[in-house]
Amino acid sequence: MRTPAEVWNDLKANIRKEWKTAFWTVFILGIMIHFPVIAGDFPNHDGLASMYFDQNMITSGRWFLMIACGISSYFALPWVIGLFSLFFLGLGAAALVEFLEIKSEPGVILIAGLLVSFPALASTYAYIFTADGYMLALGFVFWAVMLTKRYERGFIPGGICLALSMGTYQSYLSFAILLSIYGCLMAVFSEVSVGRKVKNMLHYLYMGLIGTGLYYGILQILLKIQGKVLDTYQGINGMAGGNGLSLAEMLRNIYRDFLAFTGNGKVLYNSTISLAAMGVLAVTAVVLLLRMIIRRKYYRKWYFYPICLVAVVILPVSFNVILLISPEVTYHLLMRYQWCLCPILLLAFLLRYGFMQSELSGQFSPLHRRDPQVRKKPAVIGNMIAQWAVVVSSMALILHYGVTDNIAYSNLQKKYEKTYAYCLRLADRMEQTKGYYTGMPVAMIGVQNRENLPQTDITGEVTGSMIGMTGDYLIYTDTNYQAFMKHYLGVTMELVPDEEMERIYTTKEYQELNSFPEEGCMRVVDGVLYIKTE
Repeated sequence: MRTPAEVWNDLKANIRKEWKTAFWTVFILGIMIHFPVIAGDFPNHDGLASMYFDQNMITSGRWFLMIACGISSYFALPWVIGLFSLFFLGLGAAALVEFLEIKSEPGVILIAGLLVSFPALASTYAYIFTADGYMLALGFVFWAVMLTKRYERGFIPGGICLALSMGTYQSYLSFAILLSIYGCLMAVFSEVSVGRKVKNMLHYLYMGLIGTGLYYGILQILLKIQGKVLDTYQGINGMAGGNGLSLAEMLRNIYRDFLAFTGNGKVLYNSTISLAAMGVLAVTAVVLLLRMIIRRKYYRKWYFYPICLVAVVILPVSFNVILLISPEVTYHLLMRYQWCLCPILLLAFLLRYGFMQSELSGQFSPLHRRDPQVRKKPAVIGNMIAQWAVVVSSMALILHYGVTDNIAYSNLQKKYEKTYAYCLRLADRMEQTKGYYTGMPVAMIGVQNRENLPQTDITGEVTGSMIGMTGDYLIYTDTNYQAFMKHYLGVTMELVPDEEMERIYTTKEYQELNSFPEEGCMRVVDGVLYIKTE
């Protein structure tokens, strides 16, 4: 048996420099970008009901979420959860750069920076109570593809990692599919026999079959043990074939959504600078790809065209695979983290197969310093210009994404402050109403009359696609009011049952009330406090 010191020394000796760089980039840059939300306490509408939540989401197919989130406890602790989530994402980033075979330190920093700054992570932090579990799930995906690629039988532990990821959050399956496709393309470009290329590509298929089979098998066993069935929420029961849509309808929805979000989702780019940066990465990668095809004469190989056709057809489905699992899902930004692979894989392709890998690692720069004539050659000058364009574009995207995240966090904080002030005024009016006493049953709908309130959210153009971040207030329902007043004001609000509220809503006494904050918006009727906010 080995001592802790021996294990620690072995770890230090075997951890590669690029793994450390990826981990610390994610961790440090993550704290810098996401500090406002992990150091604050600004819940969104779902967070109000999740101050303590055991994460038992077996009916949503997330049988491992309870374990993944249990590491940081089931309390909503933004700082603790934030640090754990960045730790898990950092470990995942190390596996990602290993899978992508990125050796240059600047390249690793850029890829890790794109991963940790992408706005979908900010949207995940709006649901801080589950962020650590989700980042562990994403880390499992990165380790799944890395193990599959690196080891001869790596598809076995890779499949286990994929099952754990899906058991935590199914949306990250898209990461596994997209990275597997990229891995297959790497196998095609590798200098090995055709048989070996096919074998390497099949390993990703084996990993996927093992992972999804293991996930679904464990899910069915646990559902039977607990005597439960899959929920209808977000169409998750569609996994069992209960969605009622044909394959053609699902594919049509998938392609339509892919084109709409990629082209006008205001996430990949929502400014001239970010659009130009994405354009530079895309155009440079296309030029490199065409050059590789011509120089290596791939266009003469029989398998080249089928592979291109399959890749083009399957990519939109890979991005939106959740729509195959749950066709009726409300598809918000939390589930679109995989779009960060657009700039990441473009950059990785340039780093791995282009001019960048050797140049950034410093292998050729001494030659350029010794012989000024080499630096004057058109090809060398073109490569250097392209390098600068790609690096600056990647840095611009990281900066743009980081600023977008903080615009969203700024509005999230303002939503909390305005909700606090609104509920404080509401609680004061409740207590001033004649006949009111603490614990009295309260009848209210919860929808706000926005005509009586100023519209102050100025972030809509930036945060419009970031669910939980946009808007003026956190509250939408009577239970939102109840939770906010309980946890942040210490005010008791006992709501009448829903069926009783349906009856009260149609009564003359309720209909005649004015809307809050106008006079006459509250009244005690038969021992129940009527409140009209809508």
